[in-house]
Amino acid sequence: MRLSPLLLLAGLTLGTLPVMAGSTRPKPGPAPAQTTGTVRKHLVYFRDKANTPFSTSQPQAFLSARALERRTRQNISVQPRDLPVTPAYVSQLKAVPGAQLWYTSRWFNAAVVACDSTTLATLQALPFVHSVVTLNRNLPGARKSRPQPVLVPQNPQRGTAGPADYGSAYGQAEMIGAVAMHSANFRGEGIQIAVFDAGFPGVDQIPAFTPLFQERRLASTFNFVDKSGDVFQRNDHGTNCLSTIAANQTGVFIGTAPKATFHLCITEDIYSEHPVEEMNWLIAAEYADSAGVDVISSSLGYNTFDSPSRDYTYADMNGRTAISTRAAAGAARVGMLVVSSAGNEGANGWRYITAPADADSILTVGAVDASREPAGFSSFGPTADGRVKPNVAALGVQSAIVTPSGAVSRGNGTSFACPITAGMVAGFWQANRNLTAQQVISFLQRSGSQVAAPDARVGYGIPNFVRAYNLARPNEPLAAAGPDARPEKLLVYPNPSQSDELYVQLTPDFQNQPLTVRITDARGALVTEQKLPATTQAQLSLKSGALTKGVYQCTLIGRKGQQTVRFVRM
Repeated sequence: MRLSPLLLLAGLTLGTLPVMAGSTRPKPGPAPAQTTGTVRKHLVYFRDKANTPFSTSQPQAFLSARALERRTRQNISVQPRDLPVTPAYVSQLKAVPGAQLWYTSRWFNAAVVACDSTTLATLQALPFVHSVVTLNRNLPGARKSRPQPVLVPQNPQRGTAGPADYGSAYGQAEMIGAVAMHSANFRGEGIQIAVFDAGFPGVDQIPAFTPLFQERRLASTFNFVDKSGDVFQRNDHGTNCLSTIAANQTGVFIGTAPKATFHLCITEDIYSEHPVEEMNWLIAAEYADSAGVDVISSSLGYNTFDSPSRDYTYADMNGRTAISTRAAAGAARVGMLVVSSAGNEGANGWRYITAPADADSILTVGAVDASREPAGFSSFGPTADGRVKPNVAALGVQSAIVTPSGAVSRGNGTSFACPITAGMVAGFWQANRNLTAQQVISFLQRSGSQVAAPDARVGYGIPNFVRAYNLARPNEPLAAAGPDARPEKLLVYPNPSQSDELYVQLTPDFQNQPLTVRITDARGALVTEQKLPATTQAQLSLKSGALTKGVYQCTLIGRKGQQTVRFVRM
């Protein structure tokens, strides 16, 4: 993913990087063997997982106890796709002279191998090899320019943007209800977050991150680009993004989940742009799965590559084509909640979201400014197959961040809206640990500022912790949710609707009284009628039945009158 002036950058069972008992820190493998000729990395797909010693009935052999607990809590079974690749296949690959095995992938049933073209031909002839995809191709002078990020340096602010403890970070936390979340004692405790990025220099030295080390909440680090454990190097984009979640320096900067536990993963190489970085993303996601991570925060995106690697097109943003998109969908299938930046392409020729933001079942985040208006650079949706993206939005214009020197700055990009939201996701899931990842996404969308009419700019709008909490726990609500807490008009959402899931947001005039709900089609014919008991809740689930595509009217009838709202079923 390319660095832009707006700062968008921004498992695989790990083969030689297994999850060890008592530790979730990957260990670097041996240095690759030397070869001659032009060496490139290739994704070698296997035909099957035949004769594997691993079994879905004994997942503890390849998944940590925490990974299994996450699946159990969400009623997700271990599938054959979770099994490591067949060890005999790996042994035979490594035995081919000139083949350098980097990683293996459980979900793709594949291996990343570096070799020259002669060795590649030998690998392709092996009976268990299905196909091969080249991941990086470098030509002299082919590297596309990458403008350096633009930051606005500031002195650390102590309370000038809100309560003194938060410093400059107060506004972005307050916008999504994270300040109220912290007041309710949800700061991410017990939630594990993996941050995928391009480097984390200074994290091991500056005061804002000292609590991570003092409280032993840095669970693991790994550099998937260099195949080493050192992440406190390379590009500072990861440090900036991490600070919006994890920084915890009272009076200077407090992130949105300052008590969560973290895994720091370098997957991005800013010095070139090829699909191998998407493979790094997959490798890291499979590691995060095996380590028991709950939330992945990824401020990365892919659409164009250095020549001669093939660029993606908007048509490829369909949730099933890009390597990183397929990896993100795989992470969602095992119960992790992926939070991805939408992209910063809104004001250029590409315009749309980038991979993996198009993945289904993940939370894609766009950017707004302090006035809650969409940022001009924030990438547009929908996906190529018509799904709502981005899902939600958070502050991405003049977002407060911490630099590797420890200074507080501001920067622009969905790169920052993403981790700001990921921290709130962690606190919300901490508060509602019984929910599945997909239920968390649903409640956050339903808490959005424009839930009734999601659009291509900010999706369901700006989410809010208190609104989402009260939707999830209506019998024990928290106090006021801040801006937009009280519904001002009757709404039916999502609108347009793509499933049978339908909700109505009630105004005070329709609360505390029995209601009749009637849904009629465009001709006025009654489709369904539902009787609802009196309730103090502001949002209710409707039984719409199986609706065909078309325009419908939802009419609510109460003691004080009736009101009709139009909605569309796609």
